[in-house]
Amino acid sequence: MRNLVKISLLDNSIMTLNLEAKKILLRKIPHGLFICGVRDEDKNEVNGFTASWVTQGSFNPPLVVMAVRAEGSSHEIIKSTNKFSLNVLKNDQKDLAAVFFKPQKALGGRFESVEFNLGELGLPILVDSVGGVECKVVGSVIHGDHTVFVGEVQSAYLNNDVDSLNLSSTGWNYGG
Repeated sequence: MRNLVKISLLDNSIMTLNLEAKKILLRKIPHGLFICGVRDEDKNEVNGFTASWVTQGSFNPPLVVMAVRAEGSSHEIIKSTNKFSLNVLKNDQKDLAAVFFKPQKALGGRFESVEFNLGELGLPILVDSVGGVECKVVGSVIHGDHTVFVGEVQSAYLNNDVDSLNLSSTGWNYGG
């Protein structure tokens, strides 16, 4: 069989992973598309990226869980400030998601193309979106090429109660 890889487990046993099946199945997990906003308080610069590995983690307290690529500049800002915002995009905002998805050479610039306000925690909340939340990091797991941040929702802003953008509707793939 092709596309198979041997994996050594902690107990020294070996399993075989079908890489093609893994890729297809993991890409079937439904994801929304969000703009994560951060603010470097020392430089007073906002930055952000398109996040898709996001889910609600708890009702009480209200928690969201988000995986962030460890190599990104926003990752370091989240680590140093322990804060981030999540903006829920409207179902017709694929082009905006693309602006924040593309790699950038330096910090900043992405929020210049969109109107936003700073929320109570000083984080960017998009004006033209479903809305956004500001979160305080209450936990994290560093493993693999992403860090999983757990954020407790501190403030919430609803702009438009409409359908939100999801990854499957864009034709894009991230993951697998």
